[in-house]
Amino acid sequence: MFVCNNCDAQSLKWAGRCTECSKWGTLLEQANTKGVRSKGAGSFSSMKIKAAVSKPLSEVASQNEHVRVSTGDPEIDRVLGGGIVTGSIVLISGEPGIGKSTMVAAIAGSITSSVLYISGEESPAQLAARFSRLGKTTSKINVLEPLPVEALVATIEKEKPTLAIIDSVQTLSSNLLDNAPGSPTMVRYGTSLLLDLAKRSGVAILLVGQVTKDGSVAGPKTLEHLVDAVISLEGDPVHAYRMLRAGKNRFGSTDEIGVFEMTDKGLIAVANPSAKFLEERAANPGSVIAATVEGSRVFLVEVQALVEKTSYGNPVRRASGFDQNRLQMLVAILSKRAGLKLGEQDVYVNVIGGMKLSEPAADLAICAAIKGAFLNQADPVATVYIGEVGLGGEVRSAPLTHKRLNETSRLGIERAVIPAKARVKIEGVEIKRVGNVKEV
Repeated sequence: MFVCNNCDAQSLKWAGRCTECSKWGTLLEQANTKGVRSKGAGSFSSMKIKAAVSKPLSEVASQNEHVRVSTGDPEIDRVLGGGIVTGSIVLISGEPGIGKSTMVAAIAGSITSSVLYISGEESPAQLAARFSRLGKTTSKINVLEPLPVEALVATIEKEKPTLAIIDSVQTLSSNLLDNAPGSPTMVRYGTSLLLDLAKRSGVAILLVGQVTKDGSVAGPKTLEHLVDAVISLEGDPVHAYRMLRAGKNRFGSTDEIGVFEMTDKGLIAVANPSAKFLEERAANPGSVIAATVEGSRVFLVEVQALVEKTSYGNPVRRASGFDQNRLQMLVAILSKRAGLKLGEQDVYVNVIGGMKLSEPAADLAICAAIKGAFLNQADPVATVYIGEVGLGGEVRSAPLTHKRLNETSRLGIERAVIPAKARVKIEGVEIKRVGNVKEV
């Protein structure tokens, strides 16, 4: 059997190019160590295999599901559902320089019990300097230099720390495999051994993973299937704010988001993200406020638009923090339904603070920002826009409108524009109801 070391596709014969991922020279022969196939069809029934004994699920006690280790940071605990579950593997991924090692170092320094830190990318001296810069104690932290994964598993099983951190999974090597560290086969093999160890010993394991240029976790896709939780640290390395999201969580919700600010003391949790995102806002044409929901929280963020006569044959449509295809659709709606002549105008949209607006409830804010930039008009007072825009130009209700308006009132914003059919009322907030984008 030949297996592609890029996408794990299998083939009965060798080929220079993988038929699944189209990569060249990635098919490698995989030895059949158990020899089952060589004995021919029907040989399985003749093998002497002892049957296992099952037991009713009702008799199985829930041993580790509700036992969690707090990371010491309320934002990280929120994303993980309350902390790291003992006996689980958590994978944290992100682009280079985004702050992954800084975050795991802060977690290690905040845990009051034993921590084993396996650093394959930094020397012990460099690691000690990082903890000193973050102001974290190292009395409960043991450091282990990179060893073959088999030795790492034996060491973790012997010491039984509360948390084992491996930075990063792409540096794992093996005494039994010839594959280079970081190869899909090596990553899958090492993670499988660590998963078996975590379930057997109850040790919580935190893996740091790199990402590819398209933003996905480097290595085989099976890596994400093996682990119990996948959290990603997002944001622009040149900006201060970072977003922590859960893409998979077997022990909690994947809807929560944590907001952090990168400082010289590491990543600091932002207790009031909406106030942070709006603290430097100015009432300029094309600047409006959108209310977006992430998990159980409402964030108020500033949306800016710029409209300028095009210098090219085709007008430019650019968006940062918003889907570009949806932006093109909203521009077409404004041109057709609201009478804005945008066919010869370049349109740029930017979401301040590194947030990404992915829900349709942000449509009305995008349209209001574009219209304000086109007409060179600014809102006389700070105004929050909530609503989804249809192809007919109609403004539709958004879920959790009442919750969004509560956040608006809490920050002292006194005006909001919502769909005409949204029957909500909040004390202290002037409500303007619109049924069509023409009325915005």
